[in-house]
Amino acid sequence: MSGEQFFPYRFDDRWRPLFTVLRVKDTDGVTLTDDGTLTATFGRARVETTLDNVDHTEVSGPHRWYTAVGLRLSFSDDGITFGTNHERGVCIEFVERVPKVIGFKPHSALWVSVADPEGLVAAIGK
Repeated sequence: MSGEQFFPYRFDDRWRPLFTVLRVKDTDGVTLTDDGTLTATFGRARVETTLDNVDHTEVSGPHRWYTAVGLRLSFSDDGITFGTNHERGVCIEFVERVPKVIGFKPHSALWVSVADPEGLVAAIGK
């Protein structure tokens, strides 16, 4: 990877009032740095880990809006969602869980609704 790469979210404008309350801005998204760090921001919520801690990634969607939009925990596991649309996104599975953002346990996965899911998967390389 050469230089910092930023992957902004693709916003569904129907949910802009929710994003305003959550303080999610157009400057939020996923950043990959030359030093091997992955940082995802969603308003005040933040996940940061090394790229070495990424086990694998997968493009997924569409999902039901009520499972994919907003800051939420997965019902099926301890994953966390940073969702700005329900159409498509990337599930990032971790080798070691990342510190909890919400809920009671660390997170084994993060789903992000970036504008370029395939680009993020290719940049992570897993």
